Formats: sequence, C-alpha cells, structure tokens
Amino acid sequence: MAKILVVDDEEHIRYLYSEELSEAGYEVVTHDRGDGILEKIEEEKPDLIVLDIKMGEYNGLDILQHIRNKYYDLPVILCTAYDTFKEDIKSIAADFYVIKSFDLTDLKNKIAMALEATKSEEA
Repeated sequence: MAKILVVDDEEHIRYLYSEELSEAGYEVVTHDRGDGILEKIEEEKPDLIVLDIKMGEYNGLDILQHIRNKYYDLPVILCTAYDTFKEDIKSIAADFYVIKSFDLTDLKNKIAMALEATKSEEA
C-alpha cells in the first residue's frame, strides 16, 4: 500500500483528501505547514507528496525546492486553487499539478500515474 503525505494548511482539505485517498486504498499522513516538512518526510517515508502551494507564510514552491534538494526522486503533486503558479519557474520541479476541487478524480489519476512512473523507474 502506497503512503501519501498531504501537506496543506486547511484542515478541511487535509480531512477530505485523507478520507478519499484512504478509501482509494492509500495510507495517508498529513502535515499542516511548511516548516518541519523534511523531518516529516524522514519520519514517515511517503511514496508521494500532495503539496499545497499557498500555505500562510509558506510558499509551496519554495518547499518543493527543499524537497527536491534532499529527495530528488520523490514524486510531488502540486495542489492549488490558483493557476498562476504555472508562471513560476520553480513549478517545473513538480511531477504533476492539480487544481483543487471537491471532486478528487483528477488528483487520484495523477497519484496513480506518478506512483506507476516510480515503479517503472525502479524496475
């Protein structure tokens, strides 16, 4: 069972993603802020991260850079309510992008694609 780390500052989003992804057969852990993310990854060893871009004083794109510097092959899916992030060059380090929605079909599809790509790289 793949483990997914959901990083979002909004409690209702963490809850929704946790419930839906658990029902889809994933083990889900959550983190509510940008600081301490590398320690959380070290502790939980997720197979994939779903990362919010706008989290209070934290910028998800900066957090993505920190993740990439240490865990360069860990799949990261950026999740945001805005599409302006595409203009930021830092966003190219993500594996996929998903616009936030209460319908998680797109997110689940991107998770499956990212995990499948990781499996084929390891084979």
